[in-house]
Amino acid sequence: MSALPITLAIDTAAPRLQLALLLADGTADISVDEIATGHAELIFERIATLLARNGIGYPDLRRVVTTTGPGSFTGLRIGLSAARGIGLARDIPVIGVPSLLALSLAGTGALTVLLDARRDEAYFQIFSAPGVPESGPQLLPMAVAQQSVPKSSMLLTTPFVDIAAVARYGAIADPLAHAPEAAYVRDADAKPQTAARIERLKS
Repeated sequence: MSALPITLAIDTAAPRLQLALLLADGTADISVDEIATGHAELIFERIATLLARNGIGYPDLRRVVTTTGPGSFTGLRIGLSAARGIGLARDIPVIGVPSLLALSLAGTGALTVLLDARRDEAYFQIFSAPGVPESGPQLLPMAVAQQSVPKSSMLLTTPFVDIAAVARYGAIADPLAHAPEAAYVRDADAKPQTAARIERLKS
């Protein structure tokens, strides 16, 4: 097997800070902190520790991978910003992996990811195999999502990705097909305010 690019994977979409360092021989070292907030204060300290214990420096990195959501708005922005910053500084590809696809990587065979989106709704996506979606992600009423799971499909409901699997996926993924951009699925709660807007005078 040819050597894999040394890859750093980041996941801050759920209430964890998860990192993985994929080495050229395919082994992965991971770092996990169970935190709902405070990702920004910890992330670079944890990255430095992960790199140091493997004798790796930032110049050795060849790729950075990050989950892109849906997930915590603040968490996602922290992970994306960190990944983009490292990619820009080192001039290396930054791979964005949608979180539902990332979650599917922990399964086998045909599977369905059903993730609690609160408000009695669910993020829902069916995969013919890990990382191979049959259709796009959806936001469905929870009851509808639960009834839509194919009988032959493995069901995944955890919000926590297998970060080592994400690193391995990102190491070979096409950067052009995996933009590091947030994928929220649900529309933003904030709406443009129009009631008090003053119509521009026509000249």
